[in-house]
Amino acid sequence: MSNKSAGTGASRAAAKKNGVVTIERVAELAGVSPSTVSRILNGTAVVSAAKKAAVDQAVAQLGFVPNPMARGLAGGRSMSIGVVTQAIDSPFYGASLRGVEDALDPAGYSPLFVSGHWDAQTESRCIDILLSRRVDGIIVLTGRLTDAALKSVAKRVPTVVTGRSVKAPGLFSLNFENAEGGRLATRYLIDSGHRKIAFISGDPRHPDATQRLMGYRTALEQAGIPFKSELVVQGEYNEASGVQAVSTLMASRQKFTAVFAANDQMAIGAAHGLQRHGLRVPDDVSLVGFDDLPTSLYALPPLTTVHQPAYDMGRLAAQAVLQLLDGTKPTQMVPPPRLIVRDSCRRLKV
Repeated sequence: MSNKSAGTGASRAAAKKNGVVTIERVAELAGVSPSTVSRILNGTAVVSAAKKAAVDQAVAQLGFVPNPMARGLAGGRSMSIGVVTQAIDSPFYGASLRGVEDALDPAGYSPLFVSGHWDAQTESRCIDILLSRRVDGIIVLTGRLTDAALKSVAKRVPTVVTGRSVKAPGLFSLNFENAEGGRLATRYLIDSGHRKIAFISGDPRHPDATQRLMGYRTALEQAGIPFKSELVVQGEYNEASGVQAVSTLMASRQKFTAVFAANDQMAIGAAHGLQRHGLRVPDDVSLVGFDDLPTSLYALPPLTTVHQPAYDMGRLAAQAVLQLLDGTKPTQMVPPPRLIVRDSCRRLKV
């Protein structure tokens, strides 16, 4: 036996004698190997329910508390994951960040959040900062970094990106069907008898904004309704731009019976804008949003919207980066969009 092995054995014996609960004691009680215990605790093990239950019982019986720092040092890891969001104060991204936290915490990892503010240079600087902190992996929530830039990052650390489809070694992407969501919202209004449907779009530099506009146009085309660019007004994905978009539509004197806004924040702003012009939702104008933020349920009236699983997006991204770290190919898929019908739309007589 080498001196190193002897020393390790002595340390374990001393820990047991002193009553320190080690991962080896958990493994011994559960009847599995220490490495299996470690993988179960960090959420990367693929084991039977019986083995997991045995480990959970042993952890509870012994009162074992994992030491993330010690585990990180042993594995050469910092036990941290860098997360590039676009705006920490955004209701949508806030839900995604909570999903990231909830998935990383049981695995002993801590997220480091930075905001890219929808600027490729800022996002690149954020990546450099995170790499300098020796993060073990990186999650990019949408953003404007090029595919080439993301592939370059993935050569250094496992990387997960949402809001696009891109493939490369060490890189996994999660994309939401924004175009289909836009089509669903517009089709619902058409099926409710509306033919003059205004659309408040997002920044055209955002991939999701252009895709939702595409869905809007597809639904019109499928219904044989001519597309009118005068009924499309650009917003900025915030409430104030929804108010302004309605003012622009009213000033143009274009007639419309419904408004589809590319996110809930703009839809809520649009409702305020319509009220300022003496129009009521849904009596005078029907309104549909996109995202299904928690606040949409409490809007007056409650907002019909397309559900986008913001929380699940963050949770799935975190699970995927943990799998990449474990050398496993991620298989996560984002649920498809679905329409949540509430009280902000009125059916017209055709």
